[in-house]
Amino acid sequence: MRVLVVTAVAAERDAVAAAAGPCDEVALPGGYALRRAAGVPVACEVLAAGVGPAAAAAGTATALTAATLAGAPYDLVISAGIGGGFSPGPGVRPEGSPSGAPLGSVVVADAIVAADLGAETPDGFTPVTELGFGTVAHLPDPALVKAVAAAAGAAAGTVVTVSTVTGSAARATELAERHPGVLAEAMEGFGVAEAAAAHGVPVLEVRTISNAVGPRDRAAWRIGPALTALTGAFRTLPGALAAAAGPAPEPPPRSASLTREDPTSLRRTP
Repeated sequence: MRVLVVTAVAAERDAVAAAAGPCDEVALPGGYALRRAAGVPVACEVLAAGVGPAAAAAGTATALTAATLAGAPYDLVISAGIGGGFSPGPGVRPEGSPSGAPLGSVVVADAIVAADLGAETPDGFTPVTELGFGTVAHLPDPALVKAVAAAAGAAAGTVVTVSTVTGSAARATELAERHPGVLAEAMEGFGVAEAAAAHGVPVLEVRTISNAVGPRDRAAWRIGPALTALTGAFRTLPGALAAAAGPAPEPPPRSASLTREDPTSLRRTP
């Protein structure tokens, strides 16, 4: 299986690559540098595409196109990196799991949602889909989400993509109310998912929590531990993907019409 992992910045790329083992570097069109590790059974390639959904979509599309033209398309794309965790609150997901994600925890998105793609109206925010355009959410394969989350000890839930990082309690509350049970906020997942969807490749988003969503308090950020947690989460990836794929199919049984006549020859029964 060939997996493309897309991060925003080099520190996140390096944290993911540390889990994959020794890597070489391959140049892509547009000045992108792809870190490549030839793992078995999972070959993981990591790209730092830049900050924000537009940069993420452009970098992801470049890597996907290059792989397809080379005759070695990817089987899975993962948006990965650190992110902000929502505080536990009254918003509860429809299936009953609580909202919020604490510092240092791992989150796997079961919904990748563009939180600020739309229009402000006198009645509040209106998503672009209600204006008759596009999409605002990508839903990764539930079995894949479950397997990856279980292997990494992660929570599964909504991760919102924003172009402007939340910096106030009021904005954090607004997002939590609009997306019940939301776990985390980041800036690239939706862009990666859009590019993956355009190429027909499944997508995941994996985040480790470095800070709380809300007022920006740099003294409370835990970037180093979050990057360490990211490496740990990706060390579990090969096993998780194998679990999601299930056991290899057994070879078909020998035809009942064939019987062994002697150790070196076969004859067909009438």
